Amino acid sequence: MTSTAAIAQYWDAVAPRFDDEPDHGLRAPETRDAWANLLSCRLPSRSADVLDMGCGTGSLSRLPAEAGHRVTGVDLSPRMVAYAQTKLTAAGLAGRFLVGDAAAPPTGDQRYDALLSRHLLWTLPDPHTALAGWITRVRPGGTLVLVEGRWREAGQSRTPYAAGTETLPWAGGIGAAELAAAVRPLVTELRVEPLSGQAALWGRPVADERYAVIATV
Repeated sequence: MTSTAAIAQYWDAVAPRFDDEPDHGLRAPETRDAWANLLSCRLPSRSADVLDMGCGTGSLSRLPAEAGHRVTGVDLSPRMVAYAQTKLTAAGLAGRFLVGDAAAPPTGDQRYDALLSRHLLWTLPDPHTALAGWITRVRPGGTLVLVEGRWREAGQSRTPYAAGTETLPWAGGIGAAELAAAVRPLVTELRVEPLSGQAALWGRPVADERYAVIATV
């Protein structure tokens, strides 16, 4: 099985160029606005505690912070966390960013009104355990916003993003039906929202499966 150390090393290495992808850096106004609109309709309307799992360079964390939420971001990569903290500080926004494993985030006993995760579950050695643990981090009635996808079309070969990651259970992405089936027993309400057709979110048209699972704990 791929070690968390190997995964952290990979994301540390790509951190300096991570924001070059349109949906990572959110540098284009239309892409940034598309994500801001998506989150504003799914996160609490009042000021809330939001946990961003696999926060990367903090581009997505910045959006709820700008909306007045109290944001905590967790990422396995120390370099990603450093970029995230710098990004929010430079924007004059408050945010707490921690280095840690998504399966056991170093947030103590704190619980959150919403947990946000984008394109993280497919990178985890044990996504089912992570999901079960995330539920315990969310207050009753709180919200999960899980943005995921399957990063190849049917029939394409699976190419690992880093050495050894071909052994990950959801390598190459996870389909909406399978993720919904994994989450549904853990929550009280759940819906799946297709996102593939919303080119503004990705900075380009996409042909693979992309979606959000929105659930109430």
